[in-house]
Amino acid sequence: MVSQQRRMGYYLGTLVAVFAVYTVVYNVAMNVLEGQSQSLFHSFRVVVTAFTTTGFGADAPNWTSWQVDLLVVAMQFSGLVLIFAALPLFVVPLFEEAFQSRPPRTVDEDLTDHVVICEHTAHGESLVEELDTREVDYVVIASDLEEATALQDAGVSVIHGEPETAETLDRANAGDSRAIVADADDERNASIVLAARETATEARIVSIVDDPANSQYHRYAGADQVISPEEALGEALATKVTTRVTAALGDAVEIGGDFEIAEMTVQPGSAVCYRRLADSRIRESTGANVIGVWDRGEFVPSPPPDLRLDERSVLLVAGTDEQLAKLQALTRSEGRRHRHGPVLVVGYGNVGSRLTEVLAASDVQSTVVDQTDAPGVDVVGDAADEWALTEAGVESARTIVLALDNDVRSIFATLVVRELDPDVEIVARANDAGNLRKLYRAGADYVLALSHVSGRMLAASVLDEDVITYGTQVEIVRTTGEPIAERSLSEVDLRSRTGCTVIAVERDGELITDIDGDFVVRTDDELVVAGPDAAVNELAGMIGLEAD
Repeated sequence: MVSQQRRMGYYLGTLVAVFAVYTVVYNVAMNVLEGQSQSLFHSFRVVVTAFTTTGFGADAPNWTSWQVDLLVVAMQFSGLVLIFAALPLFVVPLFEEAFQSRPPRTVDEDLTDHVVICEHTAHGESLVEELDTREVDYVVIASDLEEATALQDAGVSVIHGEPETAETLDRANAGDSRAIVADADDERNASIVLAARETATEARIVSIVDDPANSQYHRYAGADQVISPEEALGEALATKVTTRVTAALGDAVEIGGDFEIAEMTVQPGSAVCYRRLADSRIRESTGANVIGVWDRGEFVPSPPPDLRLDERSVLLVAGTDEQLAKLQALTRSEGRRHRHGPVLVVGYGNVGSRLTEVLAASDVQSTVVDQTDAPGVDVVGDAADEWALTEAGVESARTIVLALDNDVRSIFATLVVRELDPDVEIVARANDAGNLRKLYRAGADYVLALSHVSGRMLAASVLDEDVITYGTQVEIVRTTGEPIAERSLSEVDLRSRTGCTVIAVERDGELITDIDGDFVVRTDDELVVAGPDAAVNELAGMIGLEAD
C-alpha cells in the first residue's frame, strides 16, 4: 500500500510539472513565434487537448512556424507516454484489486472451542502446523491486508482486522475460543492481552515476549501464561548438552520402572555410523526401540530399515536406563567419549545467558564467547574468530553450543569450529527452520530451531498437554490389545501402516519392554505406542486408541 501511494505521488508530481512546463513554453512560443498574445489558462487548455489526444487545439489555424509544430508534436508524444505509463502503474492494479478475493473480516458464528492467533509470525506458523495436525480449529487475525490475503491464498484460516481492539476479537468469536495467543511485538502483545481479557473472560490467554524482562507486565495485563521462546530454546539446548535423556515420560504416560525416551546423536567413528539402520542391529543388541530419526533437520518417524545413519543423524529412542546406556555406547565415538572439558557457549544473548544458567545449575562448567565485553563473558571475540575460539579452549571443549541470533553467522562459525576441531560436538541454534539443513551440512551435530520450540510450547499451552520433546511432535498413547489380540506385531504391522511403534506392553501388572515382531498380543494386554501426532490420530481411528 505504501509503495502504491508513493508511485501515485511521483506520477502526479511528474504530471503537474510536465503540464506546467509545456504551458509556459507554449504560451511564450505563441507570443514570440506566432505573435499571438494569450492567457496561461488558454495555453493550458491547448496542452490538455494535445496530451489527451482529443484534438489539435483551438490554436491550430494560427500555427505557422515549424518550431511550434514540433512543440505540439512533442506534447502529443508526452501525453501518450504518460497515458501508457498510468496503465501498469494504476489502472491494471485497480482491476486486479477489484477482482482479487479479499480475506474475510469475521468468522462463522458457529465456530467455538478454537484458538485465536493474533498476528502471524514464525512462532504462530509452527503453532498452525501443530493445530492442523491435531485437527483443532483456529483463526489468525492479521492487521496487514496484503499479509492477510497471502495467508488466505495459502489456505490459512484468517480474518483481516486489528487484534488490539475488542471489536476484532469479537468478530473472531474470541469469547467462545479455548485460547488466545498474542504473537506481535512486546508492546502490542500487552495491548492485545488487555483487549482479550475484556472480551474473553474464560479463554486461556498466552502471550509471547522477545525480552523476558517484559514478562511481568504481560501478566499484569492479564495473560495466563507468558512464553519467552529464546529462554525456552536456551533451556532446550542446555538439556541436550547436560543429559542424553531429553524428556522422561513422567506423569504424561505412566509406563513404570525406568522406561524413558532419549535423543542420541550418532558420532563419527561410532559403531553405528555409516551403517544402514537394519545393519546396525540396535534393537537386537540393546533392546531399545528407534521411534524416529532426525536426518539433517528432517524428522523421519518410524524410519525405514535402509535409512543410512551418519554423523548428522539423531536417534529418538525408547528403552530402560540399561538399554539406553548400551545404545549410547554404540552411538559415541572413542574420540569424543573421553572429553571432559567445559561446554563452550558462543553468543551471550537471551538464549546463551539462559543456557549458561541451566548448565551452572547442573554443575556443568562453561566458557562464554561473545563480541561484547559484559559480566558472564569469558572471552571477547567474534564467533568465527579462530583466535577467540582457540583462546576459549575449542580443542578441549566437550561440546560447543552456538547460541547466536544470526543464522548466517552460525553457519560460518560452524564451518570454522569444524575446521579447528573435527571431533568436537557442535550444538547450534537456528532462527529460521529453513536453515536447519545448511547448519547440518556445515558440520553441526544437532540443531534446534527457535520456531519449532515456540510452536511446540504454544501447542502444549493452548491444548493443555505435556511436551515430550520440543524438537519432535511425538505422542505417547495407551490402548487395549483386544482389537489385535492373538496376532503378532509383525502380522499387524502397525509401524509401516501408521508410522507408530509399540514400545512396551503391560501384561498382568508387569511392564514388558523386550518385544519384537514375533511378540503375540493378548486380549488383556495394554499397549504403549509412540508416534508422530498425525500418525497417532490415524491409529486411533483404526483401532480405537485413547490418548493419555
